Amino acid sequence: MARSVILFLAVLLVGRTAWAEEIPAGELANAPSAARVAALQSEAAKAGWPAVAQQLRGMAVGLYEKQGAQAQAWYCLYRWADLFGQTEAQAVTRWTTAVTRAKAAHANMPVDARMRANPLADFWPPDLQAYAMTSPEFSAEFFALYTPYDQPAMVISILAALWQRDPAGFKDYGNLAIAIAVVYDVPPPPDWPHGQVSPEALTRKLLPPADIFASFVKADRAGDTLQHLRKLSAAELKFVVDTGAAFDELAWAQKSFRMPLAQLANVYSLVPSRPERAAGGVLVWPQATYRLPDILKAGGIEVDRAYFAAMVGKAKGVPTMLFRGAGLDGRHAWFGFLDDLGRWQFNCGRSTEEKSMPGYAFDPQTWTTLPEHELAFLSAGFRRLPGFKVSLMHEQFAELYFSAGDYPAAAKAARSAIKSEVRNLDAWNLLIAAEGRRGAGPRPVESALHDAAVAFQHYPDLEAGFKGRLAGSLRARGQIAAAEELARVPAPKHQVNQEDLGVRKAQEIMEHSMENDSQDDRIRTYFNVLNAYGRGAGLAFFDQIVQPFVESLLKADKPSIALQAIGQARRTLTVAPDSLLDAKLIVLTERAQQQAAQ
Repeated sequence: MARSVILFLAVLLVGRTAWAEEIPAGELANAPSAARVAALQSEAAKAGWPAVAQQLRGMAVGLYEKQGAQAQAWYCLYRWADLFGQTEAQAVTRWTTAVTRAKAAHANMPVDARMRANPLADFWPPDLQAYAMTSPEFSAEFFALYTPYDQPAMVISILAALWQRDPAGFKDYGNLAIAIAVVYDVPPPPDWPHGQVSPEALTRKLLPPADIFASFVKADRAGDTLQHLRKLSAAELKFVVDTGAAFDELAWAQKSFRMPLAQLANVYSLVPSRPERAAGGVLVWPQATYRLPDILKAGGIEVDRAYFAAMVGKAKGVPTMLFRGAGLDGRHAWFGFLDDLGRWQFNCGRSTEEKSMPGYAFDPQTWTTLPEHELAFLSAGFRRLPGFKVSLMHEQFAELYFSAGDYPAAAKAARSAIKSEVRNLDAWNLLIAAEGRRGAGPRPVESALHDAAVAFQHYPDLEAGFKGRLAGSLRARGQIAAAEELARVPAPKHQVNQEDLGVRKAQEIMEHSMENDSQDDRIRTYFNVLNAYGRGAGLAFFDQIVQPFVESLLKADKPSIALQAIGQARRTLTVAPDSLLDAKLIVLTERAQQQAAQ
């Protein structure tokens, strides 16, 4: 028997329960039956879901090594048992830790999350447990989308509410239910869907989950949607359910706009443009309410037009995104939607000038900004292909091996995942982490980082990230020249929907310098970075590079150097008169001048 199977099954040799001994090989080759799930529920009532999960984990791994893809259904069975066995306190604590580490917390997240000791299994009635555990398609969809950044107790609670309200609808629209659960688990942030409307005009509250589920099911069955919701994945549907419009607005949009899906892009131009508002500095919606009919009647600046088009698309059952452009002040905005061929159209309402600017869109599952590579992945659509599903299966077992401490097996499974789909980013990160834990020194890790950079050469933010990690490893073992050669590779220019890669590279260099260099070397590094990456940059470079460095100089009581740093930044960055960047530079200059005068 393979060593990794022994690692997982050794825990089963003592106290192995009868149900685990009785499962014949023929049954393991198929999806779990209703009778088997009922037996598992009975066993969990006596021994607890954690004990059941422990044995299912070993069985799934054994199947993976012997039969490959046939293990997927039993892997999902293990995941349900593992989730059910976590207490609310355990699950929420892990979620809080993950969100904090990812810097994904925001001001609207509840601070008084309940931390009870009851298991998550208590949130679900037995019939919902049985449905999930005997439904391979529902389970695979859920665990493909569910992440450590989803609030587990709320996700489970929302799914339970949707099931109890309409079990038949839940079965027909399972992907819609999953999408609502992972989007509605926490409230959206204060600047969602954009910052150019007051909280009085737009409450920024998501609709009741059971009601929005019923609303979309009704609309889809009535033919009022432009996409067939049952055919969309949960990952696509999360861009439908993240609506800021009220129910009556959704109904209005469904009845008022009867165009084919191919013409959805034209909705942007239906809202009259009000450039005089932007010219007059009125960047916040000036009226009392921010409703779709209000916007259509009054007109608006670009962000209002993009919001209107995106919300109309969602009302019609179409995945849409609102993109905010440079400055995030509402003067540059557009939207994107998923067309009838399953391709994302990202440039609806985007002017020629704006195509040279990065675009920022919310991921409604985490309420963080979608990274540029994720937008490119969505555009490519490879996650719908069979190869990615196979890749995901290998990645999931690589995670199991890694968590069990079998790093060689984790690396092997991660490589199988990459072989099936080279763009599986999580598999690459697992491979790199596993190589780092094997104790073979830095070279295997560096080799994996190099291969990852090559694999993602068409995704500049990922390529830069892997090269940066490779440079850090080389530098740590004294290969300074090789590390510097990587650092000298110029940051790529903006492409459609990309973030500022120059800012990221500059930030990486500055962070390393701030942690490792002397004060004089830090100052030299700052001016070099400003010259190399700051030309033509804007507010993001100021926020991530200039201001933190100047703050460190003021803290070190070096206001004269701080003034030099600010002055050079003003000469290097693109600073429009009376812009937000201009104002921030003025404020920072005044602070440095006041400190210098003391």
